[in-house]
Amino acid sequence: MTRLRSRQLLRALTAFVLALVLTAPAGWAAEPLWKESQGTAPPPEIARLNDFMNGLAERLKSSLVQVRVRRAVEPQADGSETPGTPEERRTSGSGFIIREDGFLVTNAHVVSEAERIQVKLADGRRFEGRLVGQDDRVDLALVKIEATGLPVAPLGDSNRLRVGEFVLALGHPFGLEQTVSFGIVSRKGAPLQVAAPGFDFIQTDAAVNPGNSGGPLVNMAGEVVGINSMAARNGTIGFAMPVNL
Repeated sequence: MTRLRSRQLLRALTAFVLALVLTAPAGWAAEPLWKESQGTAPPPEIARLNDFMNGLAERLKSSLVQVRVRRAVEPQADGSETPGTPEERRTSGSGFIIREDGFLVTNAHVVSEAERIQVKLADGRRFEGRLVGQDDRVDLALVKIEATGLPVAPLGDSNRLRVGEFVLALGHPFGLEQTVSFGIVSRKGAPLQVAAPGFDFIQTDAAVNPGNSGGPLVNMAGEVVGINSMAARNGTIGFAMPVNL
């Protein structure tokens, strides 16, 4: 319905502009219908900030990975499948490299009960991943791929993170690759009922959506201070596990 209304509006606007051109006095049609940008540069402070944010995002994306998982699940009891025959389900999340020899961090819920883990690097290469270990209490998992010389995301000190600081959330939301969102630290020490006692989350308004899970939350020094873990249903509030557990 929305798409149909948009098409109708576009047709009406086109017809209106055409009617103006055809009925306008001689010479009027030569005048532009809108004002073109003169390419005015932003203020120097904003230009420097733009360049800084762009450079930071590009540097961080090199250590960002997409984690693709295949699981076997029992079929629904609707008679459409042979009883007892497992069905295949594919999901994906994010992660980041912490050692040059192929160790990476993601969320435990991303790789839990996985039959196969495939890791896609920023340069497009794909590797089979091996689950080294996981801790469901804090929703963290360590995965290994057979590769060397990989770009690494440096870890920071989440204890020094302050409310109001700028942060970037990186990941692959909804399967969209190499996505960066910007926000601030909204709150520290946000306990959630789904977390184990004693573990507090970092709350942020940087966009965290399905597929961002396991991706890094990064400060303006380019250091990972949290691991994106979950978000509110409306997507306006995100939560990350601090790197200092």
